Amino acid sequence: MNADQLLKGQRYQFITILGRGSVEIFESILDRLLAWDLLNWEEYEHVKSPGLLSRSSRNLLDVVTCKGARACELFILVLEDVISSSQLTDLILGNYMPPEKTDESSELLSSLASQTLQKQRPELVRKLHGHIAAVLEHLHRSGHFSKYECDEVQLPIYTPSQQARKLLDLTNAKGDDTAQVLLDYIESEPRPIKPALGNICLKYQEKLSSTLAAQSRFLTSYAGTENMCLEDIYVDCVLEIPSTAAETGCLSFLIGLEDIFGPDGVSNKDADTVLITGEAGSGKSTSLQQIQQLWATKRAFQDFAFVFAFSCRRLNFIDKPISLKMLLFEYCCWPDDHQDEVFQYILDHPEEIMFILDGFDEFKLQFTDEEKLCSPTKPTTALNLIFNLLQGNLMKNTKKVMTSRPSAITANLRKYLQKEVNLKGFSREGIETFIKKCHSNASSAENILDFVKANSALHGLCHVPFFCWIVSKCHEQLMQNGSDFAHTITDVYLLILEHFLLHFTHSNEGINEVLLSHVVTILHLSKLALDGLSSCCYIFSAVQLQEAEVSEEDISLGFLVHSHSFSRAHCVGNNRNYEFLHITIQCFFAALYITLNDNMEQSTLCSLFKHKQRKTSPCMLPASCVKGWPFYCHQSGDQHERKSEAMLQEAERSNLQITASFVSGLLSGRHRNLMGKTSLIQMRSKKYKLVKKCLAKIIQKHFLSIPPAVGGEKKSMHALPEFVWWIKCIYEMQDSDLAKQAVSKLDVDHLKLTYCGIGPVECTALAYVLKHLKNPVGLQLDYNSVGDLGIEQLLPCLDICQSIYLRGNNISDQGVSKLVDRALDSCNLQKIALFHNNLTDACAQNFAKLLKHKDNFLALRLGNNHLTGDGAEVLAEGLKQNNSIQYLGLWGNKVGDAGACALATALENNTSMLWLSLVGNDVGSHGARALASMLKKNTILEELCLQENSLVDEDMLHFAEGLQSNSSLKVLKLANNRISRKGMDFIIKSLKHNAAITSVWLGGNHVTAEEIEEMTRAERRLTF
Repeated sequence: MNADQLLKGQRYQFITILGRGSVEIFESILDRLLAWDLLNWEEYEHVKSPGLLSRSSRNLLDVVTCKGARACELFILVLEDVISSSQLTDLILGNYMPPEKTDESSELLSSLASQTLQKQRPELVRKLHGHIAAVLEHLHRSGHFSKYECDEVQLPIYTPSQQARKLLDLTNAKGDDTAQVLLDYIESEPRPIKPALGNICLKYQEKLSSTLAAQSRFLTSYAGTENMCLEDIYVDCVLEIPSTAAETGCLSFLIGLEDIFGPDGVSNKDADTVLITGEAGSGKSTSLQQIQQLWATKRAFQDFAFVFAFSCRRLNFIDKPISLKMLLFEYCCWPDDHQDEVFQYILDHPEEIMFILDGFDEFKLQFTDEEKLCSPTKPTTALNLIFNLLQGNLMKNTKKVMTSRPSAITANLRKYLQKEVNLKGFSREGIETFIKKCHSNASSAENILDFVKANSALHGLCHVPFFCWIVSKCHEQLMQNGSDFAHTITDVYLLILEHFLLHFTHSNEGINEVLLSHVVTILHLSKLALDGLSSCCYIFSAVQLQEAEVSEEDISLGFLVHSHSFSRAHCVGNNRNYEFLHITIQCFFAALYITLNDNMEQSTLCSLFKHKQRKTSPCMLPASCVKGWPFYCHQSGDQHERKSEAMLQEAERSNLQITASFVSGLLSGRHRNLMGKTSLIQMRSKKYKLVKKCLAKIIQKHFLSIPPAVGGEKKSMHALPEFVWWIKCIYEMQDSDLAKQAVSKLDVDHLKLTYCGIGPVECTALAYVLKHLKNPVGLQLDYNSVGDLGIEQLLPCLDICQSIYLRGNNISDQGVSKLVDRALDSCNLQKIALFHNNLTDACAQNFAKLLKHKDNFLALRLGNNHLTGDGAEVLAEGLKQNNSIQYLGLWGNKVGDAGACALATALENNTSMLWLSLVGNDVGSHGARALASMLKKNTILEELCLQENSLVDEDMLHFAEGLQSNSSLKVLKLANNRISRKGMDFIIKSLKHNAAITSVWLGGNHVTAEEIEEMTRAERRLTF
């Protein structure tokens, strides 16, 4: 089908897509059509005339189709360039293949300045975007634009891109002189055009910088009892672009904090918000604090004139309607004078503004886009103001960076995100750097590191920055108790409790004695914590502290820190608001109350582990329904206990799961005897048995819901998100009998835990439980955060794994070394998949050793890593001594001809390999000839994948000779190479002498549609 026939036949679909799109997309299409001289100025003015997009789309299609087939071809190329592929799925393209992109602009268009404006229009719109004021100022000073024309271009009804087009249109109308002045000015600017700040704005910038520098200088996330300079203690966490956003060959990749606004990982180019997700304690707030500090000290992010930082937790406390101006000036930084001028600059230059929003998951209302607000001066609720900023209804083109726990992100919110970045905590090197920064004495730091590395579980916990801080802070107690003390998260939090109490009392007593002497204080704090979780309350007023009987002495322990709340109504006189120094500390104290309180009902304990988020929780209700929140949320006495179960069901899901994990740990045999008399210990033993029974029953019920296997397939289970939480609870209890009981009825061949947020901490718990499985399973942990530390934690359960899949887990050669060492002793393990990681040639030696010494190994998949010919040659040496492996996947590496030749030599006499993939490996003629020669001798290989390489017609002659002598190969994949009809004829001729081949893939090569049709008639086994 020709392009003009396609446009006519699918006219309705084209109009639908264009009509449903944005004005910005439509005008971007017109820019390119002008640049390629497919539209003249009269046609451009006719098509872009105000009105419905659908009407303009019809006019555009009419103009294009009248210009012939070539114009239609170029129009389709423009559409594919501007409109995302997902939006084009409505079109039925059939077998139509658009031509390659070429520069269709007229050669004559570069002779005159006005014509250069037309030719370079798309690029000029991008360059001028957001910098209109500076350009107009120059054109006005040079006498080419009047004041009226400058104001007309900058009318607020136009977006920045539309202002750029308006400027180009007026410039074009004024002739070549004005056009040349504009081009000269743009060319003379080596950096993006940026208007100079006036004295008024410079003065405000200086004050704002000073304010943010002071606010971010000290670590505020969890160092409530001491000042820790951020610069002295900060360590970069691992930031990963998730696989769904990556646009390169690798499905996930790492970025630096200073690159969060870069092009990598952009999934919605029309949005302005970057979301950083991470679990509690992963370093989200500290990362944003570092961004503030980098900008305020002029070390990074200097493209932004102003940065405004807000805590979502504290925004909840703005209890009056506010406008955007009030939010910026009253709740961030007040300009000493000329407020209107500063605010107008902010409105006029949104691209120079950055908003920082910490803790989106702590908003008391769920995100909604129902209530629109476009006026920057109209008062509304703080939450609605933020929601409209995220949507772009206010301050479109400002950059927003926001943090949240993953559970709070809805599909509705994702529509407005430019990209998502996952915060993975510390790397192995990050742990070492952090501990060394915490301890200036090098010898002391090395002793702590040696101790941590000797305890595998503790090392895994330290990848979470908050846990690492606790371990570093409490190292003396930790090392006194010995390496077997800290295995679980509960162990670590009991350490911080012991440390704070000992620091406060200066006592040399044992932990149990210290805890008993402060049991009343602990109960006060724990009751406050539980009531706060139950009502989604994280900042507490003096009234709440009084109702919970929390005294000044209790506060002085250090677990509660001052909160700089925005709520002035509740900060009367010297009264101040408080918050727990970290959300996980609040969850820990809530768990203490549940375990220590004798009046806690058994049904409450069970509901803790069966929790399901209600749609009408206080965190999700309209503002009118939670009047007075979060104050006066406390119950007392019997009323409090009667409503405990109902209150827990209203808590935020993620916080409740953390609390349940702590309850499991506190009821374990290791900690059950803390802070209690004999009668209380007996009561906790009953609670322990109840929780144990509840967990076993819940997990077994989950297993029973697994559907039976389809005929001929293995029985598999894709675990629910709650499954990992339950496993962590079992690990916290440190009860091997419970672990055995929990998985005793798991009868599956394949356990799938993809996209479950599994890091080293979760790996430790999984290994503790899964090692008790009766029968070997395939364990699939794709697209998590396992890393090298997680590999180390998984080793105890490797013996029960038939296969292990770890794609997209940021694993390096160091992790592979430990994995292979254990795999050599694991008789059941037969398959390893590690594609989309960070492996280099250094890992090849380990895999070669595995191939040489493990005679039941079946499959190795290392696609999309960083292996070269050197690594492939080492692997080939291992292959020569192995006759069990059946599948080897190396796609997306760079093994080249040298690697292909080495592998081909190794496979000549191999008696087991069925499938080999070298897709996208820069294999050329030398490698192709070696592989073709291998086919003459190999009698077992069934599928050879060579797509996306550099194979040419001459190589096909050698493959044809190989195929004539081969009787085992069934599928040969040669798509997306450089093969023409000549080379394909060699293959067709050889197939006449080969009955074994069932399919040869040749799509994406250099042949026409007519040639494809002719060849498929001649040979049905060709696939295009």
